[in-house]
Amino acid sequence: MLNKRLELLSDYAFAKLNTLLEPIQPQANLPPLVLSVGDPMHNPPAFVHEIIGNRPPESWNRYPPVNGSPEFRAACAGWLRRRYRLPQGMIDAERQIAPCAGTREGLFHAAFLAVTPSESGERPVALMPNPFYQVYYGASVMAGAEPRFLPADQSTGFLPDLGAIDPVLLKRTQIMFLCTPGNPQGACAGLDYLRGAIHLARKHDFLLVVDECYAEIYNGAPPTGILEAAASLGGSLDNILALHSLSKRSSAAGLRSGFAVGSPATIARMFQLRSYSCAATPVPISEAAVALWNDDAHVEPIRRSYQEKFALAERVLGKRRGYYTPEAGLFLWLDVGDGEAVTKKLWAEQAIKVLPGAYLTRPDAEGRNSGVPYVRIALVHDLETTEAALTRMARAL
Repeated sequence: MLNKRLELLSDYAFAKLNTLLEPIQPQANLPPLVLSVGDPMHNPPAFVHEIIGNRPPESWNRYPPVNGSPEFRAACAGWLRRRYRLPQGMIDAERQIAPCAGTREGLFHAAFLAVTPSESGERPVALMPNPFYQVYYGASVMAGAEPRFLPADQSTGFLPDLGAIDPVLLKRTQIMFLCTPGNPQGACAGLDYLRGAIHLARKHDFLLVVDECYAEIYNGAPPTGILEAAASLGGSLDNILALHSLSKRSSAAGLRSGFAVGSPATIARMFQLRSYSCAATPVPISEAAVALWNDDAHVEPIRRSYQEKFALAERVLGKRRGYYTPEAGLFLWLDVGDGEAVTKKLWAEQAIKVLPGAYLTRPDAEGRNSGVPYVRIALVHDLETTEAALTRMARAL
């Protein structure tokens, strides 16, 4: 018999989008443009192709190490130290870094690391922002936790209000997901906020999982990271797991290469879990990842290309109701009044595919879905294509 928990995962956002748009025939004289998915379209550095292409055939005929190579772990730890100005010795590359197939695998595994049946018989709770990345919900359900959604709308600065969480709920909480910079709103948590999240996790003894996959795509100052907050509290990563990826930073989503960083105890458990569950990263891909994590120069032109597209979006859409330029990330979170209706309109009239905000959110206790007025727009194409898409959108809106 199929796992009944899978029945709870039947409303995946992109499956719902396909169902919504399937009956609609878009304008035939316009090239379809997909802005619903955050696939980076910029090219990664040329050395990625060179490294992978120049590896000898025997690189592919043996199983890669599940826990990655020492060189990979050292490259990740070195980047963390540079990016977040961490004190020397805070991160032990051998005991505190675990490779992941992008952040998605690490986020999914995190729920299985954290969630165990309660001795009281009450169902464990997984907290997550609302809107939420679909994997937070799927991982929580499959691990046996009850997903609880924390409002992260305009009234809260697009981040969950940590002080508003019910203390009774916190007693049942075993894992909490945060995303900063946020998907889709682009909000960045500051140092005090992140310190507060760590205090909360340690007070109530749950795993704080921080998804930082957009940390290198920003419009102003570099976003603060959870490891900076941990360093300011003495350097321990107890109750903390952070996830990073090359997908956005290096425009290398196809490598499926990222990593998790946490306490030695947490990473040891992740190594144990991966030995049963994962397909490890092939050695040539891991070597390309090492080169990418060791090189910061290639990131600046990628970041600048997103900044140029946000500046373009502000010129084209900025006078429309609800527009704002996010602090970071790849997305516009645009208030259009009725996200589903506008999604259908854009596809029918302009052959542009976006994602209704309601597909990334859940109703609150009063039945209100804060995502209904919004669409998410992924600014992932080149500047010329983005300008064409935004101009067509402005015409329709």
